Amino acid sequence: MIEIINYLDELFPNPKCELNYTKDYELLIAVMLSAQTTDKRVNMVTDILFKKYDTLEKLSNASLNDIIDIIRPIGTFNKKAENVIKISKALLNDKNGIVPNDREYLEHLSGVGRKTVNVVLSNLYNEPLIAVDTHVSRVSKRLKLANKNDDVLKIEKKLNKKFPKERLSRLHHQMVLFGRYYCKAKNPLCDGCKLKDICIEKKKG
Repeated sequence: MIEIINYLDELFPNPKCELNYTKDYELLIAVMLSAQTTDKRVNMVTDILFKKYDTLEKLSNASLNDIIDIIRPIGTFNKKAENVIKISKALLNDKNGIVPNDREYLEHLSGVGRKTVNVVLSNLYNEPLIAVDTHVSRVSKRLKLANKNDDVLKIEKKLNKKFPKERLSRLHHQMVLFGRYYCKAKNPLCDGCKLKDICIEKKKG
């Protein structure tokens, strides 16, 4: 594991979430919107959304059709637009507009699942959590940290066991960035990778 940690530290000494946000609820909504799309595309729509509706109150009272029009480029926009309004109303009614450090509560919000909560709590509260998205899943399987048929929960549990607790939040960002820019789904940059000797993808040729 130390070989993986050292190489990711070399590549990404200061890893961070690539979703743009300035308020806690903006991160929660941005992560929810990021399902089945890219952070870059989410940032394009949230730049418009959060400027036009710059408070939770405004978001909670926004026109559904207007939000749909704004977030249309990210796909599944009808349901996600509904989620934006529902999340905004819930946070205002239940938590005075604050995103709490409360997994059970957050996972009951519309469109919010375990992966989203892990990302949010890791970034907002520095909780030692690792969220398994497509990048983390792919990298984990290629580096034999998980098996080919493992689901996201099984991968998360295995990573929790294999790496120090205090490394998990940082490791999440590093594995996402590694998968996004180096260990890509198509045409991974294997030449020069210091982990290629343990990578099943490289061994397959």
